[in-house]
Formats: sequence, structure tokens, C-alpha cells
Amino acid sequence: MSRETIEIVESCWEFNRERTLGLLDQVAGLPDPADALGWRAAAGRAPIAWQLMHIGVTEELFASERILGTPPAFAEFVPRFRGGSTPDDDVPAVEQIRDVLATTRKHLVETFAKFSDADLATIPEPFQERGWPLGKILRVLAWHEAHHQGQAHATLNLYKAR
Repeated sequence: MSRETIEIVESCWEFNRERTLGLLDQVAGLPDPADALGWRAAAGRAPIAWQLMHIGVTEELFASERILGTPPAFAEFVPRFRGGSTPDDDVPAVEQIRDVLATTRKHLVETFAKFSDADLATIPEPFQERGWPLGKILRVLAWHEAHHQGQAHATLNLYKAR
């Protein structure tokens, strides 16, 4: 069975990840990376660290419980960084963020390695209510990282300009 579509989307994920890690590298090169990672553009807004950890935690949730029905790695971060969570002031370090992004991406790719293009119309049990087949999930994940990387990028620009 062909895996062509999945491999194309995975290459898009990699392109997006290069930009996310490039942004993280910019933050790491600042005089006070922790300050930049925790800075908020306005009260109640998510800082850069939350945006980047949210990318990783979301990928982990899709790779595990949302597609395979298995417990996620980094379970301690799930309540803090999943969708709908309220950003707190406990700012992860650059290397911790980098580790979460690398590990959760590995898990996501491993999960999709179990599927072929013939599975793209399959709706995993946890997505029955939403009606999301694997093909849509691939696209949502590609959009998700770009969306939050853009928010982190805008926050970094505002941090630098303050």
C-alpha cells in the first residue's frame, strides 16, 4: 500500500518544525531566554514557552490517546499545555522545550507509520464525534504547528520591540 500522501504531509511537518526550532534558537540566543519564553504580550496571553509546549503536547495527544487510545508521554505537561489550558508562570527551559518537541514528533511519526494512504478515510474511535478521518488529522496537525509558531513568532517580535 502506498504511503505517498502521509510522507508528503510529514515533509510539511518537518518544514514547519524547522521554523519552530529556528524560533527557539533565536530565543536561546537572547541575553535572557527565560525572560523571553515567559513574556506575555498582554495579561492572560500565552507566552512563547506555552505556544511551543502546546505544539508538542498536542502532537503527543494525537500520537497516543487520540489515535491509538494509549496514554501520552509527558503526562505531567498535558494539563498545563493542552488546548483550553490557562498558561501559568512556570516557564520550561529551552532544552526542555526542545526535548518535548523532538520526542513528541518522533511519537507522531511512529503513529502514522502504522497507516497507509488506504487508511486516510478511516476515522479513529476518539474522532468519531468530530467525524475527522486520518487524512483530515494530518492536515490539522500541519496547520496547528504553523498557527502556534506564528503566534510565538509575533510574541517574540513584540518582546524584542518592547
